[in-house]
Amino acid sequence: MAYAFLVPALAVLGVFVFWPMLSSLVTSFTDARIIGPRNFVGLDNYAQLVGDGRFRNALGNTALYTVVTAPISVGLALFFAILLNRKLPGRGLFRSVIFFPFIASLGIISIAWAFMLDPQVGIIAAWLSEIGLPIGNGVRDPAWAMPAVMIVGIWRNTGFFMVMYLAGLQSIPGELNEAAAIDGASGIRRFTNITWPLLANTTLFVVIIAAIFSFQAFDQMYVMTSGGPFFKTETLVMLIYSAGFKDYDLGYASAVSWVLVLIVLVFSLIQLGYFRKKAVKY
Repeated sequence: MAYAFLVPALAVLGVFVFWPMLSSLVTSFTDARIIGPRNFVGLDNYAQLVGDGRFRNALGNTALYTVVTAPISVGLALFFAILLNRKLPGRGLFRSVIFFPFIASLGIISIAWAFMLDPQVGIIAAWLSEIGLPIGNGVRDPAWAMPAVMIVGIWRNTGFFMVMYLAGLQSIPGELNEAAAIDGASGIRRFTNITWPLLANTTLFVVIIAAIFSFQAFDQMYVMTSGGPFFKTETLVMLIYSAGFKDYDLGYASAVSWVLVLIVLVFSLIQLGYFRKKAVKY
């Protein structure tokens, strides 16, 4: 009976997830285009990646974006979760305000941020200029384009990770912190010896999801910068989009997508192994 109930869900996954993944894997070994026959080319698409400067640039941009946005998003989420887990006046409102960007349309958010960072009409650009930090041409400036899309990514994802940490904090028995406080442990010691170890499972989930979100970054780059200026914000997902839907090279786009899948898989397995050793049961 249980398997019978699983059939509809497995059918949906099979049609919309497993079959497209298998199809893209097969396509990555061909010279498939939008129109025309497909010829098997073996590892030619993957060999092309090695010598493709645009691929290396996109890989570097993706790594930079991930290394910066994922830790900052997770750190801010933990900070806000600990702060708003206390009985503070208006904490429900603050939780909603921080979480709201995650449920809003990323395309609309990106347009709004692009306007706010515009040196001609943007309010944030004006504030930065007032304190001696002019942002040049805003998102069209090679020096500011990547920081701008990073800010949007951090601002959007922090609220989602905060909710995950709030759930983790509320699953920790209050008696543990109360007993430690009675024994004279400071707030920092209670966090490092009780709260943080018991959040290991939550942190594992949050860090892996944060990394996946960062590796898959596309929307704000597409809307705010279109991968520019001078390919400064082109990520692997943008390269996949460009190769597949602009150049119509489906085989090469599929090869890039599977390289991205392998990167995310390896990164997730490393984190899984690390946090499993840190997990504490009670």
